[in-house]
Amino acid sequence: MADLFGDPQTQTQDTAPRPLADRLRPQSLGEVIGQEQVLGPDAPLGVMLDAGSLSSLIFWGPPGVGKTTIARLLAQETDLHFVQISAIFTGVPELRKVFEAAKIRRANGQGTLLFVDEIHRFNKAQQDGFLPHMEDGTILLVGATTENPSFELNAAVLSRSQVLVLERLKLSDLERLAQRAEKELGKALPLEGAAREGLLEMADGDGRALLNLIEQVAAWKVDGKLSTDQLATRLMKRAVNYDKSGDEHYNLISALHKSVRGSDPDAALYWFARMLEGGEDPRFLARRLVRMAVEDIGLADPQAQAVCLQSWETYERLGSPEGELALSQAVVYLALAPKSNANYVAYKAARKAAKKTGAMMPPKHILNAPTGLMEDQGYGAGYAYDHDAEDGFSGQNYFPEGMKRPEFYAPVERGFERDLAKRVAYFAKLRAQRGKG
Repeated sequence: MADLFGDPQTQTQDTAPRPLADRLRPQSLGEVIGQEQVLGPDAPLGVMLDAGSLSSLIFWGPPGVGKTTIARLLAQETDLHFVQISAIFTGVPELRKVFEAAKIRRANGQGTLLFVDEIHRFNKAQQDGFLPHMEDGTILLVGATTENPSFELNAAVLSRSQVLVLERLKLSDLERLAQRAEKELGKALPLEGAAREGLLEMADGDGRALLNLIEQVAAWKVDGKLSTDQLATRLMKRAVNYDKSGDEHYNLISALHKSVRGSDPDAALYWFARMLEGGEDPRFLARRLVRMAVEDIGLADPQAQAVCLQSWETYERLGSPEGELALSQAVVYLALAPKSNANYVAYKAARKAAKKTGAMMPPKHILNAPTGLMEDQGYGAGYAYDHDAEDGFSGQNYFPEGMKRPEFYAPVERGFERDLAKRVAYFAKLRAQRGKG
């Protein structure tokens, strides 16, 4: 799919209607709206163009922010032949033809800027195929991806390219685009102020989506200006940009988890709602809530885990959409619960110690002796039955002989762990006394 302001489509007739997005494609980098962080005088592309030295690039960003447009204009600025392919529709035979044509151009004194849309969809072998042509200067590669390049692209390709992050267009950028569209159309949009702002927000930072919406609104025959409610009635809201297996999935669950950890119930509810609106499986969210209860709240509030499991069970009984309300209660409960990762830290430390000392036997006094031979070997000898102690605590050593006693669990002074901290200190004091005795 062509990006915002991508190459014009071939028209069968000069008089054939052209989409608004096609008519508004910038003719120079100076006309591109937004992306100052990569296009500004002191930004990466600005510096490269000023120096007359352009390197291979990877554009990482959401749809509709100008990846194709900028690549096409870069070729124009540097007098490179622009070739555009999509990883979705291009196989090895087509790639060979592209490289051969680029070699011929190079022999004739012209370079090639190869723009690869959805480059992350090429497999490792296909990505490796670009390397020799990048290294000998046959092509200057500009890849575009909506996925995190760190996970989706080969290290070899990344090492030979500079990754530039393109951002969603801000509301101010979208307003500039809307004004440019109104100038092209020769009329103002029939919208009240709040409705106009609602239209911009509906685009969700996607310039191409905004132009498509504007084209729809401009075609309506209305008297006066439409309110926000009238706009919502006439215009279907565009689908939320959310890929349940892609970056957006991991970004939003990270935002939810950190909002809970940061004790912000409003932010936690917002990201929870964003994932549901995007079509996320509520069961996935239920599992993650249980994980949050165990990892970030732990014994500071033992009830948190039970709340999450009960909410999950309620969802299974009610189904959607009523069941999501129970999960939202768990979100709020977790956000407001006292936080502690003491058990999580202790668990990881214990696993590390177990891996390091995995061959050491338990002390013989805590081993059972079901046979005479084992009893002769000292199994069970000297074991102190804790219930026989006056305070129910023997203070014996339960770690392998010769292993220095570690301290894994360090409860925090929050919630129920405040009481547990007192118990830990109490038993440590008794253990010290028993050891002296």
